[in-house]
Amino acid sequence: MKPSARSSLLLIVALLASFSLACGVCTFSVPRFGPPVSTENNRPEPAQPQQVPETRPTLASVPTLPAAPQANVATAGDQLVQLYQQVIPGVVSINVQTQQGIAAGSGFIIDDQGHIATNNHVVLGANDVIVTFYNGLEARADVVGTDPFSDLAVIKVEQLPQGTHPLPLANSDDVKPGQQAIAIGNPFGEEGTMTAGIISAVGRTIPSLAPQFGIPLAIQTDAPINPGNSGGPLLNSAGQVIGVNSQLESGGLRANVGVGFAVPANIVRRVAPFLIKEGRYQWPWIGISGISMSLALADALNTQTEQGAYVVEVISGSPADRAGLQGAQIETRNGIQVPVGGDVIVEADGNTIRSWDDLLSYTALQQVGQTVNLTVLRNGKQITVPVELAARPQNLQPEQQTSP
Repeated sequence: MKPSARSSLLLIVALLASFSLACGVCTFSVPRFGPPVSTENNRPEPAQPQQVPETRPTLASVPTLPAAPQANVATAGDQLVQLYQQVIPGVVSINVQTQQGIAAGSGFIIDDQGHIATNNHVVLGANDVIVTFYNGLEARADVVGTDPFSDLAVIKVEQLPQGTHPLPLANSDDVKPGQQAIAIGNPFGEEGTMTAGIISAVGRTIPSLAPQFGIPLAIQTDAPINPGNSGGPLLNSAGQVIGVNSQLESGGLRANVGVGFAVPANIVRRVAPFLIKEGRYQWPWIGISGISMSLALADALNTQTEQGAYVVEVISGSPADRAGLQGAQIETRNGIQVPVGGDVIVEADGNTIRSWDDLLSYTALQQVGQTVNLTVLRNGKQITVPVELAARPQNLQPEQQTSP
């Protein structure tokens, strides 16, 4: 049964109020169950125990229980021990001096020239960067390049100590929920700390250091990630880097509660070479803001389409503006402001777009100057709108929420 018109409008207002990127935590009230009801008065009289002659079993009469098998446990533990020994020479701790004080993070070696990947927020505002290697040796590092849109950075030491080596990057598109995940880093200043868990989800969108944009395709894990883990590797069971540990959702606590996020390795593979060569990376941009379609939104727009990316606003002068994409008009109905019109993007270059995150992920992996053909539903008709992608601007106003 479809909700009433007024209920749908209320739902849409709530959706529009939340289309900017943010991390939230829902809390649920768990009912408290009281103690069990006493049935003492209704119990039958207990039977009197009979006297049984005491007998002491001889050693031969005591059954021998089989020992619990230890092979699998030992094998699993040995695998983690071997993996730690394999990868720890490629992991570093990072201490940063800023005007606000000293900050700590993690990183990992990505080549033999001394380049180290970490998070942008780890080295943000750094006056001095000290890298500590697995064997305790320290070296100063220079910040080579930073990217606030992916929260990635590359730093460089003049010479790598003997025994260190780069860590290989996995194809993060192959990562699936349920696979093992291992984090190694510098949580709370505890260097070389290893934690393990599983991949909880993939394809998440998390906030970046540029509040108008999100980081697509992030990996969610329950492997404990704490302050200081930022910039360190998230690894698979083969010791390959599947992501860069970047964020945790903790409900306001400064500790891990089993919801951590990593920037995927394929984004590192795409961004890091540009940070090394040019100091920055240019992300493609359409210039729209919006939300995912839903049943309530479809009812309010009087459309049968419940999936897609709904365009709420087109940024003036953006590629979307030049291509003729249309955003929503806001009207007041029954005292409530609701969107009217607005394009619904359902495909990009023939690839199905089911949500706003789908559009962000697809656009982010294209190139500046490339033309993307968007299949759009407008006024009940399906049309194709070609959009030539431009580089993301650095100076958008805070109210111009746009991603992609």
